[in-house]
Amino acid sequence: MVSSPHEAMHRIFQHDTRLFSRVSKVLGFDFPTPDSITVLPTDLTENNPVERRVDTLLRLDNAEHGAFLLAIEAQGKKDPTKPASWAYYTAYLWTKYRLPTALMVVVQDHSTGEWAQQPVASGPPQMPTLVLRPVVAGPHNMPVITDPAEARDDLVLATLAAITHAGDPDIGAILEALSTALRGVSEDIAGPIIEFTAQGLGKRPAQQIWRKLVAVDLSFYKSDLSQELRAEGEARRAAEDILEVLDVRGLDVPRTVRERIVGCADPETLRRWHRRAVTAPAAEEIFEDE
Repeated sequence: MVSSPHEAMHRIFQHDTRLFSRVSKVLGFDFPTPDSITVLPTDLTENNPVERRVDTLLRLDNAEHGAFLLAIEAQGKKDPTKPASWAYYTAYLWTKYRLPTALMVVVQDHSTGEWAQQPVASGPPQMPTLVLRPVVAGPHNMPVITDPAEARDDLVLATLAAITHAGDPDIGAILEALSTALRGVSEDIAGPIIEFTAQGLGKRPAQQIWRKLVAVDLSFYKSDLSQELRAEGEARRAAEDILEVLDVRGLDVPRTVRERIVGCADPETLRRWHRRAVTAPAAEEIFEDE
């Protein structure tokens, strides 16, 4: 399973292409509802060796107001080189498609959000020429959703909100509301949300909270994370069975042996060790010839 907040923060807009319309309302710049949305290629490479890619690119069409492009970038930290890249993306897309082009940056911490939303000019103060003003979605302006009913009203928006609040003190309540809202939801809807949330939380402590909630509340879904958790649970129980056999036989189990047993995730290896644990004269000998 991919564990990347960067991927989750922008790919969720590809998963639900109408999410941007709801996010725009949350952020206070309500765009007309598009009649259609098209996911466009993200490769902005020209005929030179420099490869440039925007994270996600959407075309939003509205019969009354026309079409515009939306480039979505996920940003994990401040990067002084990014504004120039973003300016290139928007100018290139404007030139290539001859359509108005907007940029939204999705972040997970306040300082990155404050940095990303500052206007940056390409020229000197006297001649700014091209001024970049991204719209930023992050913990400073996305809702804190701790009510399962509110989360259930828009599960994808609630997922994006949870991802942007991954480092917040309230993340436990946010994730609990989301997991509660997913109960009884069809697997084709719940599965991607479970995975996006796991990806978006990355290696933060919040991911362990989410894994426990999925293991307890959402284990009946066949998502990658659910299957991974089930496999971990089976391995843990198998390791406990081995240790119990050794304990019942009165054998001393050194710390290194215990750690090796508990740290093993391969079912076949654990079954082999379990069989050997029944007759091995010493705990260490269950690893014989390995």
